[in-house]
Amino acid sequence: MTDIVQEYGSAAPTEDSSATPQVVNRDSPDFAAFTVVHTRHYVRWIFGALVLFVVLQFLWSLATNDKYGWPVFATYFFAPAILKGIQLTLGLTVVAGTIGFLLGTLLALARLSKSPILNSVSWSFIWFFRSVPLLVQLLVWYNLGYLYPRLGLGVPFTDNYFWSFDTVTLVSQFAAAVLGLSLNQAAYSAEIIRGGILSVDQGQLEAAAALGLPRHVRVLRIILPQAARAILPNAFNEIIGLIKGTSIVSVIALGELFYVTQVIYNRNQQVIPLLLVSVVWYIIFTTVLSIAQFYVERHFARGALRVVPPTPIQAARAWVKTQWARLDEKPAAPEPSKAATTRIGGNGS
Repeated sequence: MTDIVQEYGSAAPTEDSSATPQVVNRDSPDFAAFTVVHTRHYVRWIFGALVLFVVLQFLWSLATNDKYGWPVFATYFFAPAILKGIQLTLGLTVVAGTIGFLLGTLLALARLSKSPILNSVSWSFIWFFRSVPLLVQLLVWYNLGYLYPRLGLGVPFTDNYFWSFDTVTLVSQFAAAVLGLSLNQAAYSAEIIRGGILSVDQGQLEAAAALGLPRHVRVLRIILPQAARAILPNAFNEIIGLIKGTSIVSVIALGELFYVTQVIYNRNQQVIPLLLVSVVWYIIFTTVLSIAQFYVERHFARGALRVVPPTPIQAARAWVKTQWARLDEKPAAPEPSKAATTRIGGNGS
């Protein structure tokens, strides 16, 4: 009976005690006194050390291998010819990207149209320009004058022109590059935009139609803003691919960055240093676009996420703050755990 009293309390319930016996866990540990021991990831550390070793070895070779020709690289990095080629590269990217995405938007809407003619024409355009390599497209546009020496307005299905011009005069090197890059970009952009539109819940379109909103308002004010979050990552990938793809127009002797680099190293035979000039400039372009992509996606994420992801600067500050707090921590001395011996109910000791 004494053991029962010690475990459950007094045998006779009093006014302050409950009729139901209450169990006391006398061996409850004191979790505050425990020391947290982090898991050791030895395999992860080994692979991290190997990767760090390879990176350091590569950086060491960059600094010590004279064949990279860093003095030549520094001489030509800001050369006037290189800067002029960069201007043309960026100009082609802006013009071809703008035309490509505008035309791609129209093609995507035509693909989603209920008109069989618009749907068929859009599908055929996308199918053709995605099937033909970009290099072939550029060469065809550049040699368009061979197929059609003169273009103009006249009587349909005849050679009688009211007004005409030489095709070679109109389709210059720059025009051929813009046509090839823009039409190729439009075909891929159309599928990206169509996929983004289809990712929007159909109920959004039905609700807008039930409110009596015109179709263009539904598309421009409701569907496209929501589809933008799905479109943007792939769209930025296409722009990054386009700015690198401008190097292919060197086959028609257009003086963009890569063509200018080729001309210079064919003269002085400094191939690797001049190629490194192109590589570093392309890395700068893609890095700037990647940073812009992060902030644009973060802006559009506000409508879908309660807490937008932190910027790299914010994440770095939080990491430094966490590490600093860990360094300032002093391990507390463990306190001995006391077993619970209190009796519930009864008046005995």
